[in-house]
Amino acid sequence: QVIDGRGWRSGALVEQRDLNQWNLRITAYADELVDGLDGLERWPERVRTMQRNWIGRSHGLLMTFELEGGRLPKTLQRLEIFTTRPDTIFGASFMAISPEHELAQHLAKKNKALAAFIADCKQVGTSEEALEKAEKKGIDTGIEAVHPFDPEQRLPVYVANFILMGYGTGAIFGCPAHDQRDLDFARKYDLPVQAVVVPEGQDPKTFVVGTEAYVGPGKIANSSFLDGLSVEAAKDRVADLMEERGLGKRKVNFRLRDWGISRQRYWGCPIPVIHCETCGIVPVPDTDLPVRLPEDVTFDKPGNPLDRHPTWSKVACPKCGAAARRETDTMDTFMCSSWYFARFCSPGDTLHPVTHSAADYWLPVDQYVGGIEHAILHLLYARFFTRAMMDCGHLSMREPFSDLFTQGMVVHETYQDAAGQWMLPSDVRFEGDGAARKAFDAGSGAELVIGGIEKMSKSKKNVVDPDEIISRYGADTARWFVLSDSPQDRDMIWTEAGVEGASRMVQRLCRVVDEVAGIGAPKGAVRPNDLDGPALELHKAVHKALFAVGREIESIHLNVGIAKLYELTNQIAQGLQHQDAPGMAWALREAAEILVQLFAPYMPHLGEECWERLGYHTLLALQPWPAVEEAMLVDDTITIAVQVNGKRRDELQMPRDASKAELEAAAMKLDSVLRAIGGRE
Repeated sequence: QVIDGRGWRSGALVEQRDLNQWNLRITAYADELVDGLDGLERWPERVRTMQRNWIGRSHGLLMTFELEGGRLPKTLQRLEIFTTRPDTIFGASFMAISPEHELAQHLAKKNKALAAFIADCKQVGTSEEALEKAEKKGIDTGIEAVHPFDPEQRLPVYVANFILMGYGTGAIFGCPAHDQRDLDFARKYDLPVQAVVVPEGQDPKTFVVGTEAYVGPGKIANSSFLDGLSVEAAKDRVADLMEERGLGKRKVNFRLRDWGISRQRYWGCPIPVIHCETCGIVPVPDTDLPVRLPEDVTFDKPGNPLDRHPTWSKVACPKCGAAARRETDTMDTFMCSSWYFARFCSPGDTLHPVTHSAADYWLPVDQYVGGIEHAILHLLYARFFTRAMMDCGHLSMREPFSDLFTQGMVVHETYQDAAGQWMLPSDVRFEGDGAARKAFDAGSGAELVIGGIEKMSKSKKNVVDPDEIISRYGADTARWFVLSDSPQDRDMIWTEAGVEGASRMVQRLCRVVDEVAGIGAPKGAVRPNDLDGPALELHKAVHKALFAVGREIESIHLNVGIAKLYELTNQIAQGLQHQDAPGMAWALREAAEILVQLFAPYMPHLGEECWERLGYHTLLALQPWPAVEEAMLVDDTITIAVQVNGKRRDELQMPRDASKAELEAAAMKLDSVLRAIGGRE
């Protein structure tokens, strides 16, 4: 929502402010949330990896450095840092602290340049992505840190824009040779770069780090008493010494921060709290829930309209009855989406969030389908909420979703005019094909720039109006195209040609069903006893398709299921060419009925229409799924590859129970085999 330090919609500058906010202590579950990922075997590995990285559990060392060079209050005369690489301590060439660090804030009171730098940092943003993209900048505070193992060495302390206050202690020692951000910073400010981890086989005297930090394995070098140790052994040695001296402590750290749920805006669920000058923070009594938002608010001024409402926030304290103030922050909408699945189990219960017995019956969710954009926040919050609800006695399970499938996005080309304004695809006309293809404004005729293929979004206007597609092609055609174009876990490109192709298939299905309805056996006809020849082949093809499509739907390979339906449609069309064959009228009727039942989950409207065309006056959606005749899945013949001296020469169609001698005899009758053997045995 923030692009180049501005709101993506309004263009307003984004700045950080200190606020009192409500939080949920998700960090109390950090270990369990990481460990629980190992049991989610039916989740995509990339989603589990993203959650592990977001929680960011790391084992490291808290280290304390003595500070010199300024009149500092007693509480700021030492600098505590967290590092996962204590083995690189002899490669340290500077210290860096976050602009939000207590030491930075103290020094900025008497340093205008530092204060201006901190103000500038506040407009860049503090997300890891924002800091990663931003140029690495810093300002020397004049303070120096004493190296813990070399008292003669002093490390300058910088306030740097790439240090996150929310991770570790908001302070680091910079080892440029073995961290890319530290290296970029050191090169900018001409700080020393000393390699202290050297790859196996490299000479420490000649190994030099250039523009890329070395982060691989190796032996410790240029590090006094650590020389020759492995990275892990050096980590343990430094940790042991720091703990012995009382200047360090081993610690498990997390990137995960507590979940701030406060929002300073009208739209949302009010946080049910009352502030009383006498009693402090008082929960709204259950009898007064839910707290409802006022409907006579105004949005004519900036800020939260709840703060300006004349009466809504003025209430009596539930404890002492004195005049008090209602909390005007509303909740993050993730608060609702983190447990809706539990509420679905018992929507009629007006007294409790969930009915325990109903939740035990329905949960956990068997199959969850959601976009990869939910991989971290929504799915992580839902996992946390489920654990919290269990600990509060509402649920009996700690994981909400057993099986997770992440579907792809629908994407489309983008178009811009000369002024950089985005254009709707419906306002664009095209000329030419391939490399000569050009786009023009359908209204003015001005040539447009054809941009990349991106996720459909309102901001870039690369969207297709569903109403327009439905009025032109029908909703089922749109469904069929979306599901047939690519695997469901990948993005699919929306094209006019693709929709037209899907429309042609819809028309073909209708024609096939109509033909069978006209010449096939009547509904309910008894299966012939002597089914053979082309009729038997079609019967087999139908049950193979029935088995395959059912399997692909269950495994969410919907595009593969559609491919099987294309094959079945072709086989029915071939059967229509042999309509006079014995038993074919019955086989065609069965094939058409099962075909309609198989494509109905993809195209429900067309399914009901075709079901009626076949003479039925019941709702197809209520019919049981047809049963597979497993005997029809076994082929009487199989394909056998024939090789001579390891090279494939031909293939045979042979009875499934053919003997070795029969196979060899048949192979020796193939011209391709005889030529390859050339008279030899």
